[in-house]
Amino acid sequence: MPELPEVETVRAGLAKSMTGATITGLKIHDARSLKRHLSGPVDFRNKLVGSKVLDVVRRGKFLWLPLGLGDTALVGHLGMSGQMLIRTIDYPADNLNRITIEFQSKTGKQLELRFVDQRIFGSLAIDDLVATRDGRAGGFSSGKNKAKPWQDLIPVSAAHIARDPLDEDFDPEVVVAKMRNKKSGIKRVILDQNLVSGIGNIYADESLWLAKLHFDRSADGISKAKLMELIEISKQVLAAAVKQGGTSFDQQYKNVNGEAGYFSQQLFAYGQTDRPCQRCQTPIRRQAWANRGSHFCPKCQRPK
Repeated sequence: MPELPEVETVRAGLAKSMTGATITGLKIHDARSLKRHLSGPVDFRNKLVGSKVLDVVRRGKFLWLPLGLGDTALVGHLGMSGQMLIRTIDYPADNLNRITIEFQSKTGKQLELRFVDQRIFGSLAIDDLVATRDGRAGGFSSGKNKAKPWQDLIPVSAAHIARDPLDEDFDPEVVVAKMRNKKSGIKRVILDQNLVSGIGNIYADESLWLAKLHFDRSADGISKAKLMELIEISKQVLAAAVKQGGTSFDQQYKNVNGEAGYFSQQLFAYGQTDRPCQRCQTPIRRQAWANRGSHFCPKCQRPK
């Protein structure tokens, strides 16, 4: 599933073409991709077509485009395999394209946003924007709209999501204090999107390897200093992955131009099963965990 670096790469790509754009048309090829818009396809069309896109914003793995007067937003859920591709109107058809949003960019170009989704776990929806709990910015948008009315708003469907380590309003002291009260394994804790958002299976394994922490070590037994180190490492890992355009292992994740990310070439733990640990040369192991897998070095990341 796309994590923060992948969603941030998509956000940045969309922002270049769609900020200031006007939605001119809509083609619904598969209404299942509107399953989170509970009012149905007709209402989705009525609310979207004719609207101006004000911005493209992200919090953790959540992505939204404030519309019109800034009280609603187009929310994109990528799910397991969703792609948001920017195409010219004469670009060849994309396989598994579920929704086509036609728009005119602020420079006058006629373009399309194509929502391609193999498994149809992702979706598009129009959602109301509400004030954030702390009265600060709803999410990240390259810092270009600090004085805009929609800055301190967030979609209802994302309002429960915690800030991510790359958010300038993220407070590691507060997060670590909450982590130290958790009796769950540390990987389960950093994957809790209500505590810290944006980190998924890939970047959790990478961060824990770098911090030399076993994935199942209880969070309440880890020192404050070590947890602060883990948070800082996670921030660095996410930032490095953003620079590489995210991580691609197959054809499911692509940026808005249909290109893959390259951070997979820099992974230390995730997907490295049986390869030597780059610290101690012990083969990396993969252990089944929570219907997924955890990758770790059995020597460097011993459980306590």
